[in-house]
Amino acid sequence: MIEWSPATIKAFQTTLLTWFDQEGRDLPWRRDHEPYHIWVSEIMLQQTQVQTVIPYYERFMDWFPTVQELAAAPEDRLLKAWEGLGYYSRVRNMQRCARQLLADYDGQWPKTATELTELIGIGPYTAGAIASIAFNEPVPAVDGNAFRVFSRLLEIDADIAKPQTRQLFEQVIAKIIPVDRPGDFNQAIMDLGSSYMTARNPDSEHSPVKAFNQAYLDGKELAYPVKTKKPRPVPVDYVAVMAKVPTGEWLMTQRPSTGMLANLWTVPLVKVDDLDLADDATEDDVLVAVSTYFKRDYQLNLVGKELPLKPVSHTFTHQKWTIQLLAGQVEEADLAYFPGKVVSDDQLTDLPMPKVQDKIWQRYREQR
Repeated sequence: MIEWSPATIKAFQTTLLTWFDQEGRDLPWRRDHEPYHIWVSEIMLQQTQVQTVIPYYERFMDWFPTVQELAAAPEDRLLKAWEGLGYYSRVRNMQRCARQLLADYDGQWPKTATELTELIGIGPYTAGAIASIAFNEPVPAVDGNAFRVFSRLLEIDADIAKPQTRQLFEQVIAKIIPVDRPGDFNQAIMDLGSSYMTARNPDSEHSPVKAFNQAYLDGKELAYPVKTKKPRPVPVDYVAVMAKVPTGEWLMTQRPSTGMLANLWTVPLVKVDDLDLADDATEDDVLVAVSTYFKRDYQLNLVGKELPLKPVSHTFTHQKWTIQLLAGQVEEADLAYFPGKVVSDDQLTDLPMPKVQDKIWQRYREQR
């Protein structure tokens, strides 16, 4: 690992911030230093690209302009605001955090990264971003961009997949971050990591910090950051039942309140492992097994047919779902044992649904 002299650190700060002043991205959450705005944007930006987040952020601020309104929001509206962003535990934790702020902090944000990590759902990176941008605390905000940028600048070969590596990067960056403009510094690193120093196809030849990028100068930029691979997602097979009742309404089910996609709405999804099927089961066997499942678990008579469509594929962090579509008619609509309700076409848009359900609808429309 390279260690910079005080003169090099000063030169890097000046070069980076001069570039940021001229080329920094104009983003809606950067137009003030309001901690609520920074917090919402940073939570949304986890696992999601900036251009995708912008309309979500603007709608979220329109619906919940203050911590108070977020704290009081009905869950259905909260999930609807987040629909499509995935990882719904994030927005649930945001509401819990908003309520914690009102109950324990009189609605006032803590001003240090250490205090901010006491809030629900706020980890070291988000705390560092809020503290540095909103309150000018000279603390690093170490995310994927910071790992990538500083590992290349300084040839840090520690494995970023290991939790203890974060502390190493925080210690290194703490020596480099300027005390007078820590928020701008952290945001400049974010912009640098998403432009000239991307994970693939970086353009370091034209980067404003080219002279400081030791990995680039040594011709081994793509060797950084060092990261061990995650295990492959576990494959899980489902059947999506596109079932209507005699009135023409859709049968929709609400996911359990805990676990994946908690409280979101989908068509009934039957896990193939829960069906009584032999290894050499045919399509007709699947139809019979799903109908039996509906009768046994929901007390519903389902008449189904296999749809000649390519299965839907959707990958989560730890699972990869493959979903075969089945069309069906439920002969009677007694839903006493069914975890859901019937919904008209007009009402579907009111339900908070996960991205995987959007894919199911799109595939279903292909057969029309």
